[in-house]
Amino acid sequence: MTSKPSKMLETFSNPQPTRDYHIHMEIPEFTCLCPKTGQPDFATLVLDYVADEKCVELKSLKLYIWSFRNEGHFHEDVTNRILDDLVAATQPRFMRLTAKFYVRGGIFTNVVAEHRKPGWQPAPHVELNRFDTQSNTRG
Repeated sequence: MTSKPSKMLETFSNPQPTRDYHIHMEIPEFTCLCPKTGQPDFATLVLDYVADEKCVELKSLKLYIWSFRNEGHFHEDVTNRILDDLVAATQPRFMRLTAKFYVRGGIFTNVVAEHRKPGWQPAPHVELNRFDTQSNTRG
């Protein structure tokens, strides 16, 4: 195997640093271990961010996420740790990490952690009407 897990997060320069745009990633194969039982915990991580000067490089993100596979973490801890590491690497305008852990003992756990750069405000949300191709009217 040529790749190994790594805690190193690499970045690249934001190609459009003057524009706020939403980057959305879904990571459906996150695993870590329960610190109490040692059993595996599985989650889908959803990363949403508005970059400032840097974006996270995907291969390094994959190897970083893989590095938690054999570590014991509470859901709340690992979610906040990943967010902190991503913020430290990229210094985004905004970042939200949602960790959707699969059922354990009849309980689903979702943990949402956010970072907002001081002074940054999102642009107002614009809702565009859907164009109805059946009747050529907007609906």
